[in-house]
Amino acid sequence: MSLKQKLKDDLKLAMREKNIVKRDSIRSINTMIKQIEVDERKELNDEDILKLIQKGIKQREEAIAQYKEASREDLVEKEQEQVDVFKEYMPQQLSDEDLETAMKEIIAEVAATTIKDMGKVMGTASKKLAGVADGKRINEMTKKLLG
Repeated sequence: MSLKQKLKDDLKLAMREKNIVKRDSIRSINTMIKQIEVDERKELNDEDILKLIQKGIKQREEAIAQYKEASREDLVEKEQEQVDVFKEYMPQQLSDEDLETAMKEIIAEVAATTIKDMGKVMGTASKKLAGVADGKRINEMTKKLLG
């Protein structure tokens, strides 16, 4: 089943169960998908949809940080609930140990030795680990291993 179909089915279920948070979160994802499809006149595949969901998670996490600074716990909670629903559609994230192992392989593959080679490592790692580790974690692990 495609991710788009799963979203459609989950939306129906959330509406039947009157799960407002899940309903609104899925609608938000569908809106992002529809906007890209209309703007670019192309059908999005599961990989493209995962990238959009990841972007949505990042936006909401940035909003959470700003709401915490402003002491708006009500808004922090609302955004966090949406992040949790978004994460249901993402593949399982790599553990820190698995990420470190994968990064060591990538570093050996591109023959990186110093922090100056970080660009080569990040480019390869971002492609290989898309969806299972976010850029921030990849960046931190690269600095740890090359630094």
